[in-house]
Amino acid sequence: MIRFIEETGSTNADLAASLRSGDPPARDDWLVARRQTAGKGRQGREWFDGTGNFMGSTVVAIRDGDPPPASLSFVAALAVADAIHETSDGPIRAELKWPNDVLIARAKVSGILLEMVDRSVVVGIGVNLAMAPKLADRRTAALADFGQAPNLETFAEELARRFASYVTIWRGSGLAAVLRAFLDASIHRTGDPVQVHDTDGSRIEGAFAGLDPLDGALKLNLADGSERVIRAGDIT
Repeated sequence: MIRFIEETGSTNADLAASLRSGDPPARDDWLVARRQTAGKGRQGREWFDGTGNFMGSTVVAIRDGDPPPASLSFVAALAVADAIHETSDGPIRAELKWPNDVLIARAKVSGILLEMVDRSVVVGIGVNLAMAPKLADRRTAALADFGQAPNLETFAEELARRFASYVTIWRGSGLAAVLRAFLDASIHRTGDPVQVHDTDGSRIEGAFAGLDPLDGALKLNLADGSERVIRAGDIT
């Protein structure tokens, strides 16, 4: 079920509060806001609130034997890309960038934020359907830049369906199957030069060497022949 509300501070915060109160949403339920006033993205970035854009959250209860909870970011990115392809009226090709960016023409169209609450993960997703923010550090785009944008309800229904499908793969076939799909749709190829902007402000340069099959961490081959595994940071 998808519940649409006119306005809230943050759909992630609303679902997290429900979990903490002992009243969790039902499996596959989504909360979608037409306007958010206090949304946040990864690493504390402000979550752009554009009229007509998708801003919603869902909850995945973690079971024994599931892949690492943080790897649901790959599930979310794949679901967003598929929903874009299915609901767009033009020849749009969405590509993925580690760890969970969705790009069109190498411009960012989506933001994904995971928050752990006890044994559940709140998955928050924002997608620029109608308009995109202007950011100093990266190019952004909206689906409306490439043709008629899907309406919020249509996109929400398709995204929820795709997300549920990928969760089933993630849980049943394992993270490796999800990572294969992610790499098939990604901009990364083995040997491509990569620069990582670490969370502490440092920069690491190397060549793309794939994703760790255990948790999806980025693997880099450094100039000295060693391998570095990156679990957080932005890359260019």
